[in-house]
Amino acid sequence: MFEVDPLWPKPLPNHWILGMTIGVSADAQDHIWIIHRQQTLEPKEVYATTDPPGSSCCLPAPPVLEYDQAGNLIGHWGGKGQGYEWPDSNHGITVDYKGNVWIGGNGRGMPPGGAARGGAGRGQGAAPDESQTSGTLGYFHDSMIMKFTQDGKFVMQIGKVGASKGSNDVENLRLPAKIFVDKNTNEVYVADGYGNHRVIVYDADTGKYKRHWGAYGNKPDDTNLGPYNPDAPPAQQFRNPVHCAELANDGLLYVCDRVNDRIQVFKKDGTFVKEVFIAKRTLGDGSVWDIAFSKDPQQKFIYLANGANEKVYVMLRATLEILTSFGDGGRQPGQFYAVHSIATDSKGNIYTTETYRGQRVQRFLYKGLGSVTKPDQGTVWPKK
Repeated sequence: MFEVDPLWPKPLPNHWILGMTIGVSADAQDHIWIIHRQQTLEPKEVYATTDPPGSSCCLPAPPVLEYDQAGNLIGHWGGKGQGYEWPDSNHGITVDYKGNVWIGGNGRGMPPGGAARGGAGRGQGAAPDESQTSGTLGYFHDSMIMKFTQDGKFVMQIGKVGASKGSNDVENLRLPAKIFVDKNTNEVYVADGYGNHRVIVYDADTGKYKRHWGAYGNKPDDTNLGPYNPDAPPAQQFRNPVHCAELANDGLLYVCDRVNDRIQVFKKDGTFVKEVFIAKRTLGDGSVWDIAFSKDPQQKFIYLANGANEKVYVMLRATLEILTSFGDGGRQPGQFYAVHSIATDSKGNIYTTETYRGQRVQRFLYKGLGSVTKPDQGTVWPKK
């Protein structure tokens, strides 16, 4: 059972505000890390940045923010710097078991000497539409993932800006969505992504390529599958975006095939195990946005963020059965507008972030196990 914590986090200092909030992760100290896109704020939201300032408020917060359990902002950094190339449209944040911070990106950017395909009029950092299914090769600025220390010092980059050659290029990514690092093998699993149609694995220290695969463990290709049709046979490849790849303690990897409305489960070597469809008739952005696991040793439950239907599902991991859900569309605490990313801390609390005009992070307090009295809990407001 969960209840929203309407007073977490505390307000940001310095007249800072969030843009599209596109990732969340909990570290070993239960500090909560989020990442947002400064460039998605509207001009009137950041009127204080004009010359001369049009108002006293507001300013875009730094891209990476770290909170403690009390909701205090205790760290912030990010953006362009010397020695590395910041994503044009950052996407996803993961703090690994060593404390390193990993960041992906799904921005097309601007190729040298020309306009990016599909980017006209959308501004710097423009990402492809969330439901993009095109397999046509074009310019993809964010062909890499980034590794930093917790104070923002650059450590490593896998892939080069604009260099992707497609879903079987093992040296570059193509609009990678999310990252997971296996503490047992020190391997980094990348959900790749908004441009490619695969999961790819690297050594987390050296960046050496290990293996990759597509849906059902197939060799991925970049064939344009067209729009998702819930009445068609299951697609034999992932559609864009491949939005998460989360490894459970028992070695099973859960992949968010978002626009295909399904989770696919694999062994670490890419052997297909099973799949489940979630809200199968969801069109457009799809239903399977991100997942996190409960914090019991067996990770009995999966929590799935569905940003199209504005819910978090509670699922039994052993069977992939949906037990219940909570949330609803709206702007109030406990409601969602495009719930995008999800994480859990050591106490079992859930954290979510919202993209598009949602632009926030929320905490849902774990209240223990209870009987499922209805399939949808709605807005889980605190009880008096």
